[in-house]
Amino acid sequence: MQFPLTSIAPPPPSPTKIVIPDLVSHCDFPLRNNRHRKQASSECKQWLFRGGNLSQRKKDAFHGLKAGLLTAMCYPNAAYPQLRVCCDFMNWLFHLDNLSDDMTDRGTVRTAVDIMNTLYHPKSYRASYRVGKMTGDYWRRLILTASPGAQQRFQETMDFFFQAVTQQAQDRQNGVVPDLESYISLRRDTSGCKPCWALIEYAYNLTLPDEVMEHPIIVALGEATNDLVTWSNDIFSFNVEQSKGDTHNMIVVVMKQYHLDLQSAVDFVGTMCKQAIDRFCQDRKDLPSWGPEIDAQVKTYVDGLADWIVGSLHWSFESERYFAKLGPEVKTTRVVDLLPKR
Repeated sequence: MQFPLTSIAPPPPSPTKIVIPDLVSHCDFPLRNNRHRKQASSECKQWLFRGGNLSQRKKDAFHGLKAGLLTAMCYPNAAYPQLRVCCDFMNWLFHLDNLSDDMTDRGTVRTAVDIMNTLYHPKSYRASYRVGKMTGDYWRRLILTASPGAQQRFQETMDFFFQAVTQQAQDRQNGVVPDLESYISLRRDTSGCKPCWALIEYAYNLTLPDEVMEHPIIVALGEATNDLVTWSNDIFSFNVEQSKGDTHNMIVVVMKQYHLDLQSAVDFVGTMCKQAIDRFCQDRKDLPSWGPEIDAQVKTYVDGLADWIVGSLHWSFESERYFAKLGPEVKTTRVVDLLPKR
């Protein structure tokens, strides 16, 4: 018996590029910069490199990171002492993120214990690791002027950060890709954004009561900002992460959950980013009043969140972390050539 010959179609070729969404045009917030940027950036990098035994390659990467520029655009009206602490924290956070990429969940827990003890017991606890000692250095400067509420929110959100990063490390070890809802919840903490929101209070000497900071509209504004910063970061960092086989990225999550091809997943996440900006704008219009004095502080805080949205978007193309030296070109063309797998 003869069977008809059938041709088996070859698998579609793997994509070689993606087109990222135009998020910059969707955000019309004013982009501002701090006049102390150069001094803070320079002194902060000296602080970061001191005693770190970092290779020249890692030092070059930190120069290309331009964390000082990100800090200056996200805290544009901060006085120099506050900007410097925020800059130190930002560089420290990126340094910690680089370290955690190579950590198991146990290594993450050990580091977390050292850092959290430093935050809760700055006078009595002696850190074991360099990142813990660096924590003590910027924390002792921060608590000189930060309100008790801002200090508590910083401590609590750093605790959430380490819990989430530990879960992320476990997922990475086990090859787990979470569903979208779980990923969003976890990503709001792994991003490290929440402590940065407490730094808005610190940077501008705000004394906002807990009942204000826990109001649903204030919480929603923080979440919308966090979502935009982190989801857009997942788009911008996808190329580097896919080359390393890292699956903790929203694009990977929606590809798996909704059976999308790569470009469709990028577009899907891009739409969610635009919706996050729209949510922020709507919630900003719906702010309640707590009286003239509190309202003025709330405006400063919410303006600080808006600075984070627009600042992080523009910085992503200035930094060399995601697009090497091609950031300005990618910002214009929005085309990203995919890197080969390592």
